[in-house]
Amino acid sequence: QVQLVESGGGLVQAGGSLRLSCAASGRAFSGHTMGWFRQAPGKEREFVAAIRRSTVYADSVKGRFTISRDNAKDTAYQQMNVLKPEDTAVYYCAGDASNLPIAATVGRYNYWGQGTQVTVSS
Repeated sequence: QVQLVESGGGLVQAGGSLRLSCAASGRAFSGHTMGWFRQAPGKEREFVAAIRRSTVYADSVKGRFTISRDNAKDTAYQQMNVLKPEDTAVYYCAGDASNLPIAATVGRYNYWGQGTQVTVSS
């Protein structure tokens, strides 16, 4: 089983930037799809971005967020620029070991981190 630990969340003003990290331990994750999801209070968990050999983004973050990975470090990243108050949420890193094309659905992902809070003030 792969364990994921997110870091990098915090409080930032609108227009600012944050970089989230997701460190994996356990089985090698280089062949897995890695995704970022977020969940705001009272809302369902939603897809943000994912990466395998290519990348996929939610329309709401396209052009502002960039997902990347360093397989040598077993770490995935999400650079978040031009943050907006509506980006406020707990951000979760997740892994999909299915070897299928990238999916934007929660149910596809087999393992999850504990989440990191991102708060964007207006």
